[in-house]
Amino acid sequence: MGYVQGFLIPVPVAKKDAYRDMAAKTAPIFVEYGATRIVETWGDNLPDGKTTDFRKAVKAEDGENVVFSWIVWPDKATAEAAHEKIRADPRMGDPGDPIPFDGKRMIYGGFVPIFDTEES
Repeated sequence: MGYVQGFLIPVPVAKKDAYRDMAAKTAPIFVEYGATRIVETWGDNLPDGKTTDFRKAVKAEDGENVVFSWIVWPDKATAEAAHEKIRADPRMGDPGDPIPFDGKRMIYGGFVPIFDTEES
């Protein structure tokens, strides 16, 4: 596993299907530009923490759940090059098109794997 981008996203429960549809529509575009795996997961067991937790991290509101997702890339260079192309790809829709979540509260970042059972 070369490089992983991770995302934590607050999504209204009523928009779960819209979020999944959006993910299914855009995933092939990410794969076309080099992603090797895309996983979208819907919060199921998100205990309240004393200091922080998944819901607090994205300031999830009543009626929202948390999506934890990741994209696997061969390397960081591929990920960075892909994102420029993805932003410009007309299949991604107009930047002003509504999305089924509040992108301002989304947390994301890139990670270099330090342990992977598939590579042991």
